[in-house]
Amino acid sequence: MSDSFRGTKSIYDARKDEPRRRSLHRWAVLLFAMTFPTAMAWLYFVALGEPMRGSSEKLSGSPIVVAVYACAKVVQFAFPVIWVWLFARESLRALKPSGRGLGLGVAFGIITAAAILTVYFGLLRGSAMLARTPVLVQEKVAQFGVASPARYVLLALFLAIAHSFLEEYYWRWFVFGELKKAVSVGAAIVLSSLAFMGHHVIVLAMYFPAHLLTAAVPFSLCVAAGGGVWAWIYHRTGSLYSPWASHVLVDAAIMAVGYDMVFTQ
Repeated sequence: MSDSFRGTKSIYDARKDEPRRRSLHRWAVLLFAMTFPTAMAWLYFVALGEPMRGSSEKLSGSPIVVAVYACAKVVQFAFPVIWVWLFARESLRALKPSGRGLGLGVAFGIITAAAILTVYFGLLRGSAMLARTPVLVQEKVAQFGVASPARYVLLALFLAIAHSFLEEYYWRWFVFGELKKAVSVGAAIVLSSLAFMGHHVIVLAMYFPAHLLTAAVPFSLCVAAGGGVWAWIYHRTGSLYSPWASHVLVDAAIMAVGYDMVFTQ
């Protein structure tokens, strides 16, 4: 066999294996992207967080928890951009502003936010299920150094507006978008939504320690369902701003519930 033939065959084999290598790389990236937020939530909520006793004892801010939280968020939200620019060599044009499907996102956000507020203020507030939760939320807020109403409102605005956009960019544009290249749209919706649910399970389990199966898990599944709807909206409209508008309204309702737990109970 001539050297030229061997060289040609090697090039052919390399090209033939290229799709498989790209697929493996994509799944490795997706595995990291889908599990990193949950691992970090466990780290700063459970491993490094001060014990959540559910007592009336006041806690001060924890610089370590705040620092780890901030670093984890920087890594999480920088990772997609670094991957796309340096390795995938794709553009970020999908992140450009677009009002397409905005009404759909706003409608779902209003319905979901209304449901959250109705269930909390109409059914759960003051119930046995939430007997310990307000104090647990107060402790965690104190650990993050957000014990005053003004600081809480500032945090709520950041989480409901800026952080919700970053989550949509991360979970819908990146995770869901990359999954669509490897599996069907339906499977991508399910997988991305379950991964989106992961870190919420950690958080809710901390706030409902005695009601894991009756509160933390059902509420986490609601998060997954919401993430599934946002992925579907993004797929249908092609605009990240429609699910973002919905996410803003839902997070605003959740932060309103938190305000009630922290400052009125």
